Amino acid sequence: MQFVSTRAERQPVGLSTALTRGLAPDGGLYVPQEWPATLLPTLNAGEALAPLAAKFLAPFAAGDALAPALPAISAEAFNFPAPLIALDGSRLGVLELFHGPTAAFKDFGARFLAAALARLRPGATRTLQILVATSGDTGGAVAAAFHGRSGIEVAVLFPLGLVSPTQQQQLSCWGGNVRTLGVRGSFDDCQRLVKQAFVDPSLRERWELSSANSINLGRLLPQTLYYVATSLAVREQCGGPASFVIPSGNLGNATACVWAQRLGAPIAQIVLAHNANRTVPDYLANGELRVRASVPTLASAMDVGNPSNLERLSALYPDAARLGAVVSAVSVDDDAIRARIRTDYERYGVIWCPHTATAAEAWARLSPAQRERGHWVLVATAHPAKFREIVEPLIGRPVPVPASLERLFRRPARFLEIDATLDALRGALAGAVP
Repeated sequence: MQFVSTRAERQPVGLSTALTRGLAPDGGLYVPQEWPATLLPTLNAGEALAPLAAKFLAPFAAGDALAPALPAISAEAFNFPAPLIALDGSRLGVLELFHGPTAAFKDFGARFLAAALARLRPGATRTLQILVATSGDTGGAVAAAFHGRSGIEVAVLFPLGLVSPTQQQQLSCWGGNVRTLGVRGSFDDCQRLVKQAFVDPSLRERWELSSANSINLGRLLPQTLYYVATSLAVREQCGGPASFVIPSGNLGNATACVWAQRLGAPIAQIVLAHNANRTVPDYLANGELRVRASVPTLASAMDVGNPSNLERLSALYPDAARLGAVVSAVSVDDDAIRARIRTDYERYGVIWCPHTATAAEAWARLSPAQRERGHWVLVATAHPAKFREIVEPLIGRPVPVPASLERLFRRPARFLEIDATLDALRGALAGAVP
C-alpha cells in the first residue's frame, strides 16, 4: 500500500514514511493511492477493537516495516472500549468515544500514532519533534500518548484563553519531553504555525519534524476503525446500515467516517454538526469555500475556520455538489447547545459535553421521517467532565469525573506564552522545556 499527497507531489510513500513526515513535502496531506477492495468481508462484527484494528490496518501497512508490529501496536493503542449505547430504542444510539486516558476520541489516533512512531525510532540519529496544534482535546491526548517516549519531543500549541480550564490543565500538566505553548491567537493561528514550521529550513535542519494533528495519516486510520466497527455492529443488530451525526471542526473525525463509507462499511447518511463556525455548512449550501477567522464557542474543540481535512475530503469529492451528496452539515449556536444539554438531561438523564450536544441538536433538527427511516448514531467525542464549568450550571448537579481525569487534575501545570509568529515558535522550541 502506498500513499500520495493531496497536492501536486504524487511520489508514493509507505505507511512509515507518511506517519513520520506528517505532511507531504509539498504541504499536502497523505491519502491512500488506492483503496483496499476486499477489506470489509475479512472483519467480524462484535470483535474486540485491538484484534479488529490489526486486521483492518493490515492492507494499509502491506509491504511496510510496521506490518509485523500491527498486532502489538493495536493491543497497546486500543485497550479501552468504544461502546454503542441505546438511547431511544433501536433508532438512536450513542457511540461513546471518551473512555480513553484523556476522556476524548483523540485518544484512539494519538495512542496508535505514538505506538507506531516509537517502533520506528531505534537507530534514529535525530530527535523526532512532534508539533501539534490543538483547539482543546488533541493536545492532551497527544501529550499523554507520547509523554516519556525516548527520542521524541512534543510541542503542544493551544490558543491562550480559548480552551476550557479543564482542557488547559490536561494540555499543560506534563513536562519532561512535552512542551506546552499558549499562543496569543486563535486555533487557526496555531495550525498555521505548525504548517509554517514544517517548511522552515532551520527547524527541519535541527529536528526530524512530524505532526500529531489529524493532518497525520496515523490519526485518521485508527479513527476510521471505530466507524467500521460500529456500522458492522448496527447492521448485525438492526439489519440495516448506520447513519452518523458527528461533531465537526477540523474534519478529521468526519473524514474518518467518509473513509469508512468509501471502504464499503454499511453507512447511510453522514451529518456533520458544526458550531457557529460555518465554513463547511456554507460551502455545502452555496458551493463557495470562504475561509474565515474562527469564532469562540462553548464547543471550543470545534472552533475552526479553516478546516485542514477538507483538503482530504476534496481529494475524494472535488466540489461542493459531489461532497454534498455524501455528507450534510448543520450549524448550531451556543444558545441551542445550552438548551440541548438541559433538554436531553431532563428527557434521557444523559449528560452531554458541548460538542456531543451539538450533534444531539443536529439530530433533533432532522425531519421526523429522516429520524424514523434509519438507525442513527450520535458520536460522543468527549466526557462532560472536561467541560464542568459549562455543563454543571445547566443541569444543576456535579458531573462525575473519571479516575483518569482526576489523576491529571492533580499534576502541576506549566506552559509558556508566545506570540503567534514563527520566530516566537522557533525560540520556544530552541529553549528549555518550560
